[in-house]
Amino acid sequence: MTEPTFRIEPHATPVDAGTRAGMLVDPGFGRVFTDHMVVINYKEGMGWHDARVQARAPIQMDPASSVLHYAQEIFEGMKAYRTEDGGAALFRADANAARFARSAERMAMPPLPEPLFLESVRQLVAADRDWIPGQEGGALYLRPFMFASEVFLGVKPSSEYLYMVIGSAVGAYFKSGTPTVSLWVSADYTRAAPGGTGSAKCGGNYAASLLAQSEAIRHGCDQVVFLDAVERRWVEELGGMNLFFVFDDGSMITPPLGGTILPGITRDSILTLARDMGITVREERYAIDQWRADATSGRLREAFACGTAAVVTPIGTVRGADGDFRVGDGATPGELTLKLRTALVDIQRGLAPDKHGWVEKLF
Repeated sequence: MTEPTFRIEPHATPVDAGTRAGMLVDPGFGRVFTDHMVVINYKEGMGWHDARVQARAPIQMDPASSVLHYAQEIFEGMKAYRTEDGGAALFRADANAARFARSAERMAMPPLPEPLFLESVRQLVAADRDWIPGQEGGALYLRPFMFASEVFLGVKPSSEYLYMVIGSAVGAYFKSGTPTVSLWVSADYTRAAPGGTGSAKCGGNYAASLLAQSEAIRHGCDQVVFLDAVERRWVEELGGMNLFFVFDDGSMITPPLGGTILPGITRDSILTLARDMGITVREERYAIDQWRADATSGRLREAFACGTAAVVTPIGTVRGADGDFRVGDGATPGELTLKLRTALVDIQRGLAPDKHGWVEKLF
């Protein structure tokens, strides 16, 4: 499908303007959904077909649908931002499209052509443009996803798939300013192993992180941080965010990609922006013992996590079976952390020049 075309089936009874306005005052995150969704079918021998925008509705699914048994499923997370002129823009949607295709290949699924992915997102934003919050920190969170829909019981790649995009109006991830978060170092669980699916954005990776995340919460922490699966020494990432470390000489490091870490689009953007600012950034391994020693000595000045949902999140304290330590004073976001966050958000919302061509203005 070189020229993506979509059948438009408008919702017969969309949420009325008054009710929608009330829902957008304080939407939270991931609980307020828009009127429409995108659906595209795939069948072996036919390819991708029947692209449409339709009313958001429950999925009818046979209990023998292969995704329920063999977990062939991938997804993406991205946002449409309200711009100052009342329009909307996407941020690096082409990178999401490329990562979605790579995830599909790793999960033995047919890659969705990138132009079709991009047009599907544009179509949903156009249909539900009134759902984009206008307040600071608000956005329309977009969730493209694909799953195996063939009805069969047998271990093989499915011959049928369903691709969909849904939208959720969201507010700021944190309610007041940019607080620091606390991390729990998981000693018993790992997120991914070499040769596994760590670099794919598939649901199984997140399911595997939930028990460790529950452990973190039991210990009074906000998030879990995972170490590598081989030596249980090298810091990798959180359950859903990448990590950066800032040192007293002004340099930064982030754990390198190597198949066990998700190649975050926010991560890549931070790398680019930091280098634009003249900051020395290295992609290299960083041990948990070194993190503790550097934080204690003061060599490490800041640490932050990054991802689509929370953008850039300062880290204040780290806890684990070997004891606790603080980054900085444990409560105040670092200067460089906030500078990078502001630079990124300003580009996303059209408040700063976009010299890398990351932003696509939709309307």
